Amino acid sequence: MAESPKKPLAGRVALVAGATRGAGRGIAVELGAAGATVYVTGRSTRARRSEYDRPETVEDTADLVTEAGGHGIAVPTDHLDPAQVAALVDRVAREQGRLDVLVNDIWGGENLFAWDSPVWEHDLDKGLRLLRLAVETHAVTSHHALPLLLRRPGGLVVEVTDGTDDYNRDHYRVSFFYDLAKSSVLRMAFALGHELGPRGATAVALTPGWLRSEIMLDHFGVREENWRDALDRVPHFAISETPRYVGRAVTALAADPDVARFNGRSLSSGGLARAYGFTDLDGSRPDAWRYLVEVQDAGKPADVTGYR
Repeated sequence: MAESPKKPLAGRVALVAGATRGAGRGIAVELGAAGATVYVTGRSTRARRSEYDRPETVEDTADLVTEAGGHGIAVPTDHLDPAQVAALVDRVAREQGRLDVLVNDIWGGENLFAWDSPVWEHDLDKGLRLLRLAVETHAVTSHHALPLLLRRPGGLVVEVTDGTDDYNRDHYRVSFFYDLAKSSVLRMAFALGHELGPRGATAVALTPGWLRSEIMLDHFGVREENWRDALDRVPHFAISETPRYVGRAVTALAADPDVARFNGRSLSSGGLARAYGFTDLDGSRPDAWRYLVEVQDAGKPADVTGYR
């Protein structure tokens, strides 16, 4: 199937690991809107919820991909189980014979970290579980999926994290375990860039900004339709973005024939919006990480003028 300006990823095959909700769902839907066949994985299904105990399911994400114009295929998968991941990749190989985009967005740690809790006070079992979910899963998935991705030149691997390399290098992120997890994913992209680049593929780390995920909206007691109602309590939330924004970042990378120029680098949704010209669903271009440094961390009043 030939590519077209409206469907630049027609004929391409993507795997979004960790696509039940949040950034993973936004990425999967935007890949679908660009015409891709998208395999979406997660542990929350219509038959059984994960320990998150939330209503979003991996089947719902697949339906949204198809509704957007792609072909969504839900494959419930625990990425801590190498046998399940191997079976997933075998299925993609059997059904499609190719893999063009791998997005490692597995997280699962929302209920496992404590803010500003030093390592000696943090619950050890929860901290180690967080590292397994946020780091080990990515390694397991790459181990099994990359041989298929490398069958054709031009493959793309996106390691989704929280924070750019520049920001995380100089800022303590939440707690020992959270900081370690997010920094490890950044380093994964750097290492994969060295391993994949000479073999014709590209790896990047990508962070959204302040994400209006389902969990975040619930935390503030708002919906996407009225998210600005939360600004009275959290003024800096004005810089936030939808999960579709980082999805458009991934789609732009996947459609770029010169994407190798980013190999091994740390990228952000806001930075790529400037590079490629895409916008969030409301037509704005939030640049959260620049805002964080120049406004929020600088102790200035919330004002997104010039940042979205």
